Amino acid sequence: MLDQLVQYDKELFLFLNNLGSTSWDAFWVFYTDKVHWVPFYVILLFLMYKKLNTKMFVLTLVVIALMILFTDQVTNLFKKVLVKRLRPCHEDELVQAMRLLKSWCGGQYGYFSGHASNSMAVAIFSGLMLRYKYKYLIYFLIIWALAMAYSRIYIGVHYPLDVVSGMIFGALSGYLFYKLDKYLQSRFQLK
Repeated sequence: MLDQLVQYDKELFLFLNNLGSTSWDAFWVFYTDKVHWVPFYVILLFLMYKKLNTKMFVLTLVVIALMILFTDQVTNLFKKVLVKRLRPCHEDELVQAMRLLKSWCGGQYGYFSGHASNSMAVAIFSGLMLRYKYKYLIYFLIIWALAMAYSRIYIGVHYPLDVVSGMIFGALSGYLFYKLDKYLQSRFQLK
């Protein structure tokens, strides 16, 4: 059963990865690079700053930092210790049939995707945090995170199951850290 699921995942990866074309390659390589999204993150933080007083904003920044640290470390635990599933770009049987858009495809193991988990965690956390002022923002952020997840398949560094697992974990993490932030804000607001 598990072997069949892995085989389906490889086939779906090859299908989705080979949908790419040279006219879209530069866009997806740009999109998948976290550094290019720093201004976007700054805007989200600014919107949160406008919503909160300085003390609560600093508290929220700490929670966000803990959330990103948590998603990164759990992702690394799964990749390097628990699952150790090779990335598609490290599978000899796939390399000739796939499109790899970067010369370095990441570490040896790829289950599950850190990009997918971090972007979905940011989407859920920020969307929930800002929903009272920007009620449709969460939908935009989820689409942004889905595209980030797809970019990992497009450039050839993750299987579909890697990104789906990462998105689910990221969504849960974003929701739990949002709840933690709300709890801490209510606890320290009174003091």
